[in-house]
Amino acid sequence: MFIETRFHGPDGSANGGYAAGLLAGHVPTDTVTVTLRLPPPLGIGLAVTQEDDRGHDVRLWDGERLIAEARTGAIAVPPVPPVPFEQALEAAEKFRRNKEHPFPRCYVCGPERDAGDGLRLEPGLVGDGIVASPWEPVGTPDEATVWAALDCPGAWAFDSSGRPMVLGTMTAQVTGLPAEGERCVVMGLARSREGRKLHAATAVYGADGRLLGRAEQIWIEIDPERFGT
Repeated sequence: MFIETRFHGPDGSANGGYAAGLLAGHVPTDTVTVTLRLPPPLGIGLAVTQEDDRGHDVRLWDGERLIAEARTGAIAVPPVPPVPFEQALEAAEKFRRNKEHPFPRCYVCGPERDAGDGLRLEPGLVGDGIVASPWEPVGTPDEATVWAALDCPGAWAFDSSGRPMVLGTMTAQVTGLPAEGERCVVMGLARSREGRKLHAATAVYGADGRLLGRAEQIWIEIDPERFGT
């Protein structure tokens, strides 16, 4: 498996959702749980090993370093419901006023990425612990891109400005792919907190309200100096 350098979250590390989505593609089920053990490296060849006969448990390695694990998962709770696209546009304006982005070059939500080079999601508040972002894909997204879109809004539901956090575990299910330029809405919900561990949920909806993907996540707050923020 190879993660191109442009798909980073923190500088020098892959975006967690995108890396998880690539690895999830090696598991032959529609719902997959990915646990990230170390920041996924960029621009080098990574080994994927199969830990069972059916391929329902795989691991990602950088030499002898275990980077991530993926296995068949399940989601038992309802998805975060959507808001109208126009409300997501208004929420994006709130996001733009926030000047304390921990990873401004993030492939998913980095404001310093050019349109087309990054997803440029802008998850702004629409309720207590609920964020929404408009998303009009440039090009035709694949499943790993939908996993990426499902990533960062979970952190922003906890207002991650000035408090960097990284994805620890993500269980996601992708049920459809948006068309190029489709007016999608991406939702994020803050479920609960246990010290530095935060539980979130995300969902992506198409222009007609159909559910394209959903995720349950665990985020970990980190020392800002770890990634040079």
